[in-house]
Amino acid sequence: MEHYRAWLEAASALVWGPPLLVLLVGTGLYLTLGLRFYPLRRLGRAFRLLWQGRHAEREPGDLSPFNALMTALAATVGTGNIAGVATAIALGGPGAVFWMWVTALVGMATKYAEAVLAVTYREVDVRGCQQGGPMYYIRNGLGRRWAWLGFLFALFGTVSAFGIGNTIQANSVAHALENDFGVARWITALALAGLTWLVLVGGVRRLGEVAGRLVPFMALAYVASALLILVLRAEAIPAALHRILHDAFTGSAATGGFAGAGVMLAIRYGVARGVFSNEAGLGTAPIAHAAARTRDPVRQGTIAMLGTFIDTLVICTLTALVILVGGGWTDIDPVRGGQLTGAALTAHAFEAVLPGTGAPLVAIALALFAYTTLLGWSYYGERCAEYLFGPRVILPYRLLWVAAIPAGAVAGLQPLWLLADVMNGLMALPNLVALLLLSPVVFRRTRQALEAE
Repeated sequence: MEHYRAWLEAASALVWGPPLLVLLVGTGLYLTLGLRFYPLRRLGRAFRLLWQGRHAEREPGDLSPFNALMTALAATVGTGNIAGVATAIALGGPGAVFWMWVTALVGMATKYAEAVLAVTYREVDVRGCQQGGPMYYIRNGLGRRWAWLGFLFALFGTVSAFGIGNTIQANSVAHALENDFGVARWITALALAGLTWLVLVGGVRRLGEVAGRLVPFMALAYVASALLILVLRAEAIPAALHRILHDAFTGSAATGGFAGAGVMLAIRYGVARGVFSNEAGLGTAPIAHAAARTRDPVRQGTIAMLGTFIDTLVICTLTALVILVGGGWTDIDPVRGGQLTGAALTAHAFEAVLPGTGAPLVAIALALFAYTTLLGWSYYGERCAEYLFGPRVILPYRLLWVAAIPAGAVAGLQPLWLLADVMNGLMALPNLVALLLLSPVVFRRTRQALEAE
């Protein structure tokens, strides 16, 4: 196991080295400038379109624009918002939060471009369902000679879904429920597997309906809990914000159980955890947005960019501030020893301000977040598998997906995080190349939409 972990650490460091970080943030920055800051200028309009998009019965597609975003958020609002933020702070220091913000700000343009291309180049399969995403806009937008790049994305997506979207989610919720409520991991595993199967058998429409109801509820409940803590510790917020900005450019000194981190570690873990959480640049969210009932790629792209804003600039930021104002991010784990990290660190911070209720709140939030992520990523992985093998693979993939949940619930956490890091990077590469090559299409579509207003 140690040899396997060491190999994963080396692979993660290689994949998430400076070249990918520059490509990831650079692509988002290039799109932001090329769009003349459209995502930031049209944020208010995006929320209006989202509200209007709750019903779009006469448009082609499988999901309302609202439910398409909720399906995408179901996949993104997950353990990355609770355990991922804590891991970024534990390994990269508070400065990692700043680089999560940077990734999110430019990631809004990335998410916008992905959705515009997904709707522009989507197809209808033999079942009459809309199919889209990076593999389709690579093949249909760049031409058949680039089809190998689409194949690579679909391959990485099919496999990595079992890491980032399945086993990590099951593992995190099993640990949380065991630690806070004494629920045996096998019980959690079976419950998650059964509930997931109940939704999967209904296809994308049932998934969209469940996400449309569950995601807004769980997100608002978590935000309200975090805001309550920040109100109670309002005097500590300025110092926390100063620490984030200061450590982003100077690194974090060793203190307590924290071993210290330089600027490069802050950037690496901030960007990696930010992408893990909001998935901007990975190419997953456009798979959901391609199913939206709409004829207007720009309209859906404008709604899609809200996913990054809500996930990282709202939910992840609140989690980070709670951890920092709680004052325990350098503490030693009283159970396992060593520095607190992951969901345990977030629960520790909530519990410090809300004794007796903070940790259970985090455990419940983690369970809901993980469940919706299992649903969202099952759709992503299924679409990637269908692209590779055709519709006949759907039922076997769903059965394998449900069977993987119990395995993830009892596995070690750190190797899963490392494997997810590697797979995230491999998925991002084909998608980022396609976004750069197809950016003129995005710019032209956006300009035409603005001129038509």
